[in-house]
Amino acid sequence: MYPSDLTEQARALLPAMVDAVGALVSVESPSDDVEACRAVAQEAVGIFEGWLPEPARVEEHDGRPVWRWGPDQPRVLLLGHLDTVWPVGSLARLPFTNDGERLHGPGVFDMKAGVVQGWAALALAQMTEASGVGMLLTTDEEIGSPSSREVIRMAAEVAEAVLVLEPSIDAAVKTARKGTSWYSVHLSGRAAHAGLEPERGINALLAAAELASTTIHWGDAAAGTTVTPTILHAGTTSNTVPAEATLVLDVRAWTAAEQVRVDRLVRGWQAEGIPVSVRIDGGIDRPAMEESSSAGLFILAQDVAGRLGHGELHGRAVGGASDGNLTAAHGRATLDGLGAVGDGAHADHEWVSVPHLAERAALVAAIVLSVLGP
Repeated sequence: MYPSDLTEQARALLPAMVDAVGALVSVESPSDDVEACRAVAQEAVGIFEGWLPEPARVEEHDGRPVWRWGPDQPRVLLLGHLDTVWPVGSLARLPFTNDGERLHGPGVFDMKAGVVQGWAALALAQMTEASGVGMLLTTDEEIGSPSSREVIRMAAEVAEAVLVLEPSIDAAVKTARKGTSWYSVHLSGRAAHAGLEPERGINALLAAAELASTTIHWGDAAAGTTVTPTILHAGTTSNTVPAEATLVLDVRAWTAAEQVRVDRLVRGWQAEGIPVSVRIDGGIDRPAMEESSSAGLFILAQDVAGRLGHGELHGRAVGGASDGNLTAAHGRATLDGLGAVGDGAHADHEWVSVPHLAERAALVAAIVLSVLGP
């Protein structure tokens, strides 16, 4: 199925992997800068040359670049993203560094090191475009994947396994992810002079406060569901009854059923005694990635890790969402967190373990070969 010295082969690739990570990190690619994302996608095509016989390609989907290698609908899909949360100019303050044990730099952990580990895994597994394996890297994951969702869905349409190269959590892979929902609730009342005739107004701010207080009761600690008011805008001047207010809600849940439950509560809410009109934007965004979607692949990954001599592979359920939520929601077996070992996603101290680059590349290669079979 896979050679017993796969990890040693991966270690031989380590210098090239570190160089490739440095080259990727050195091309800044914030999600909201489409031209910067185009630049990093093209750079990734160039860096990828030499890893495999067939070249990668950059496609445009809904006005955004997507990096792809292999068939459009593979049996095994390696999934990741090239965009980061770091604005252009961050490298001047946080340059890429390598002390031999750790790599530092904006986006190194989330998730440019994981991208390179995926390339190395393809090389270790000696994949060709006829092997039934493909790799897809999007450029809008950090802003919710608004343009790439359909591309991801189509790419995973027939996949027997989706291996997501997002970073690990304390070296554990991610077996479940909370689903995310966002709501922007717009409340419209009526303005009035706050000193002369406040009773003639309809105070949208008070209605928003009532909604914010009500959401306290919509969460479910036992189920792990949270409903959090995060942003409130209201009012125009200090002496005017606010006619308009907007409250933003962040919802996280472990199951699709919980997301639907909260969605119904948000849409069914009405202010008590304050006759405001209500408009709701948003809704369920990324469905929950439930543990059932990763169970089989996680067992396989644990077995592979043991056979490779990596020790016990742990799995964790995490609160943040990724594009793995999307593939799991479409019924595809999905295992997440197969990327870099390190810490500090979205933070100044972001870092990646150099020795683990090789181990995780070997792990992904062995999983790919195991899924493909003899």
